[in-house]
Formats: sequence, C-alpha cells, structure tokens
Amino acid sequence: MNFEYSEKSLKLQKKLQEFIAEHIQPIEEEVNAFHANPENSWKRWPGTEDLKHKARAEGLWNLFLPKSYKEFSPGLSNLEYAPLAEQMGRILWSSEVFNCSAPDTGNMEVLAKYGTPEQQEEWLRPLLDGKIRSAFLMTEPEVASSDATNIETSIMADGDEYVINGRKWWSSGAMDPNCKLTIVMGKTDFDAPRHQQQGMILVPIDTPGLEVLRPLPVFGYNDSPEGHADIQMTNVRVPKGNLLLGEGRGFEIAQGRLGPGRIHHCMRLIGMAQRSLEIMAQRTIDRKPFGRTLDTFSSVRQDIAKSACEIEQTRLLVLSAADKMDRVGNKEAKDLIAMIKIVAPNMALAIIDRAIQILGGKGVCNDTPLAHFYAAARMLRLADGPDEVHMSQLGKSIIKKYTQSL
Repeated sequence: MNFEYSEKSLKLQKKLQEFIAEHIQPIEEEVNAFHANPENSWKRWPGTEDLKHKARAEGLWNLFLPKSYKEFSPGLSNLEYAPLAEQMGRILWSSEVFNCSAPDTGNMEVLAKYGTPEQQEEWLRPLLDGKIRSAFLMTEPEVASSDATNIETSIMADGDEYVINGRKWWSSGAMDPNCKLTIVMGKTDFDAPRHQQQGMILVPIDTPGLEVLRPLPVFGYNDSPEGHADIQMTNVRVPKGNLLLGEGRGFEIAQGRLGPGRIHHCMRLIGMAQRSLEIMAQRTIDRKPFGRTLDTFSSVRQDIAKSACEIEQTRLLVLSAADKMDRVGNKEAKDLIAMIKIVAPNMALAIIDRAIQILGGKGVCNDTPLAHFYAAARMLRLADGPDEVHMSQLGKSIIKKYTQSL
C-alpha cells in the first residue's frame, strides 16, 4: 500500500486549505449565528452563492465525483479526494461551497451512474452546476429501515405514470429552499423476490401530493438550511420516464449509492476529530487550574496522545478503504467500508467528548463547534446504516472468510 498523495491531490489540498482560510474561516461564526437564529430557519445565508462562485472559479468544484465520471468532475480517485473531504469536515457547512455536500453527492453519483441521458440533462446538470439541491427519501417511520427491504412506500404503475404513496422521514436536504428534486425508494412489486421488489424514482419536490410535514432536529440542531424532513406522499404522480434503471432495481441502486456516501462521511468525521484535537490542545495552554496549565497534567497529556493515535489509525483505515475502492471497486471493498463506518463515528465521538471535557462549559455551548460536531457524529452512528447492521454483516463476512475452507 502506498498512501502518498498524488501531485494533483496535493495541489488541490493546498488550494483548498488556502481558500478555506481566506474565505470561510473568517465568516464561520457569522454563518453559524445566522442559521442559529430561528427567524432564519430554512433560509440560505446571503453570501452562499458568492462563495460557491469563487470556489468554482478556483477549480474547487465537484471534487467528490470519482474519476470514472470524469466527464462531470475533475477526475479524482477516492484516495485523492479523502484529504479534501477531511478539510471540508472541519467546518460542517463548508462542503456545499464546493458542491460536495450530502445528500447531493450521492444523488449526483446515482444520476451519473444510473440515469438516462434525459434524466441527466434535466437533473444532473443543474446539480453539478450547484443551481439546485436535492433530497434522498429512503427511511420510513413505521418500519425498521436499516433493512431496506422493509420499506412500504408503493410505486405503482398506472398507464404512463407511477403513483407513489408512503411516508418518509430523515429526508436530509428537503428543507432547503433550493431543493428541487427528491429521489424516492419504494416498492414497485410487493410480490417479487425480496431484493427485487424495490425501485427508485425521481420526484420533483413540488409535485402535487408530496407534503413536507415538519423538520426534524438532531439533538436540537435544525441543520438549516438543508435540514431533515418528515414527508408524506399521497397519490403522487410522475411520468414513467422518472424511474431509475427499471422496476426491481432499487436495492441494487441503493447499494451502489451508499458505499461512496459512507466513506465521504468518514472522511469528514476525521476532519471533525482533527479540529477537535487542535481545539483541545490549544485549551491546555490557555487554562491554568490549581496554579499550573492543563498541559502539565498527565491525564490531559494521555487524552491528547490517545486522540492523536486514534485519528491516525482511522485515517489510515479510511485511506485503505478508499484505495481498495479505487483498485477493485466498491463491492470488493465492502468489508473495509463497513469497518470505517463502525470505527470513524465512534472515534470522532470519543475525541470530541475529551475535547468538551477539557474545555468545560465552553465545550457544551456554541462558542466552539464541538457540541454540533458531537451531535453530527452521534447521528452518523445511525445514518447510512446503524453500527449493529454493519457489524452483523462484517462479522458474517469474516466468519465465512475463515471457515469456508474447513
């Protein structure tokens, strides 16, 4: 394994770091305060589009899209993109500035990989240009959605249209005023074999019958402007041409979508953890309890040391997964993807928690990003599959690996 970054990645890392330092860090508190104001819920910070325009002009745009889709992207590998996503993860809202934020990234990959030319022209192009945003509607409140075969939303053919009925929640991105498209997972045939019942379909958010019932906060954070929505669909009608790939192919699309999405989350989690470590380290020389600075206490040094070790361990595991995805594909890398999805959120939570403890009262308020980091990292133990599902599938795979020849 060689995890030395390519010259292309190194140049982009430097450019991205400089862009963030010049254009994003100086306004971080201003943007956070804007979105924390209840009067601004589901409004976009007025300078967002200007920032995006500057990022695109610098070539810092659509960096996430794999090199296999170089028609639409700068053509980076997962390994080349990893350190860039890590930098973006240091400021929760910064990914959108570079058109690299979820769920748009996953939706763009779906459209790039599975969309027809007509679907790509209507929806992928505006998403790649950052002109619109999107949502992914998979999770449902009434069933255990960690098993996607449980979903109950129906997508029934009726003449030249499909009629959709069901309720979705944790539909990230749907609250954004620029959200124009949802990708809905439902069942096109309830009687087909278990993994061939599902379909995915494109549903414009303003389609009659699609109703946003309420926003869902995460530990009190609205994550405005994109948010997470509870959505009811009642006799929603869209043309048959909106179906992706074909009836019964939804589970296949979901598996293709979630692999890259999971590793992107893990890359950003490393950025959260790294920044938390830096905040924690700085605090140790700023505070002086009992007549000496915190950095002189052995327990504090141990927390710093453990945190640095755990970040580097996770970073290398993520790079290993990225490398394998690049070399042999997402399917062959599924065990490593499961490992990082288990390890990265838990690692970040442990380090953020240590940082909060060392900062004391300052760590639990919004004077630092730590509290929001903690909420985001804790949510990511559930998003794209809970820990238990990944551990169950990984354990099954490992058992098979070591017993099949006995």
